Amino acid sequence: MFIDVASIWLQAGRGGDGKVSFHREKYVASGGPDGGDGGRGGSIIFQVDDNLSTLMDFRYQRKYKAEPGQNGGGGRRTGKDGQDLIIRVPRGTVIRDKESGGILHDMSDDAPFVAARGGNGGWGNCHFATATRQAPRFARPGQPGQQREVTLELKLLADVGLVGFPNVGKSTLLSRLSAARPKIANYHFTTLTPNLGVVRVDEGCSFVLADIPGIIEGAAQGVGLGHDFLRHIDRCRLLVHLVDAAGSEGRDPVADFAAINQELKEYSEELAQRPQLVVANKIDLAQDGGAGAQALEAAARAQGWDYAEISAVTGQGIQPLLWTIWDKLQALPPVRVYEEEYVEPEPQGDGKDIAITRGDDGSYQIESEYLARLLAQVDPNDYESRQYMERVLRQNGVFDRLEQMGIEEGDTVMLMNFAFEYVY
Repeated sequence: MFIDVASIWLQAGRGGDGKVSFHREKYVASGGPDGGDGGRGGSIIFQVDDNLSTLMDFRYQRKYKAEPGQNGGGGRRTGKDGQDLIIRVPRGTVIRDKESGGILHDMSDDAPFVAARGGNGGWGNCHFATATRQAPRFARPGQPGQQREVTLELKLLADVGLVGFPNVGKSTLLSRLSAARPKIANYHFTTLTPNLGVVRVDEGCSFVLADIPGIIEGAAQGVGLGHDFLRHIDRCRLLVHLVDAAGSEGRDPVADFAAINQELKEYSEELAQRPQLVVANKIDLAQDGGAGAQALEAAARAQGWDYAEISAVTGQGIQPLLWTIWDKLQALPPVRVYEEEYVEPEPQGDGKDIAITRGDDGSYQIESEYLARLLAQVDPNDYESRQYMERVLRQNGVFDRLEQMGIEEGDTVMLMNFAFEYVY
């Protein structure tokens, strides 16, 4: 089954917690704090695998979690880092952030991409010893790993893309030029998924040909199958536009040629300007003395495209077509493969997004991602840790704002998972 779009949820590993521990050894008095740091959480990394050609595996598994880091130990022992999770995808897979739609990375080279970073491990209490605080009884917890939902979108990497209406002979031509053996039958939409074939021209000379199915009128707006598969010709350097020159289904070759070009233009202006080789197929079935092929040639050359005539069934014109494609590829520059990647916006202002509201019950609610990151390291059961929280709130003007809002002694203040009574 060919799957070229999938949405998955990623959760990197949480960092291990720091350890609260004190050195205890015979004949060593007041050994001091020796709590070790927590290990780093595992990251989620995407890697290209050329043995894959579809995103089918992601249809059955939608959630991916990396291993968390281990907690620190006594004796300044650092916890073990969590193992990274490697996700293998076909070459040409575009990774998008599902919420914003922005492109995170284009997996078209061999470089791995870290999609979700593991959380850092927390510090053990040995880091917090000072001349005035010689026995700290708190440590930092590990930080959570990144989590995000992404959309994977596969874009085939091929040198040449075969385009045209259904039943014009694209699959037959692919089977003639390469070792690919797609299903071939005399009805529309025989081909339901893109097919790739390696075409060998001569010793050491080859290119990749893609048969793109389902392009019909209205494809760019989602009609038929073309809306799903137009993306696969984004990266083709040359388009071989196959047209039924015999009009075997009562169609007009010139009208078909114009209709497909219009769909390409509506999908992408850049794609509409991609070099084309217009190929009149089924030339052996022409009944009108070749008038349809002549009109098609005139229309193609009027737009500046080269023209060729073949019969994919009998083999007429196949070898000259093969060399024409090869010669044109030698003169064409590589198509830009890498997509423009999404840059996450920087936080506005100073990043201290502190919002204070008053509830119907008279309590005060403090919401702030900035404070949440700082106070995630606070242990509410430890006196020194609570003092640190109070200093952070005072330095950021939270108490001043509460007093301006009319807070009174004994009022309840809610901050993240903390609930405390205000005291002057």
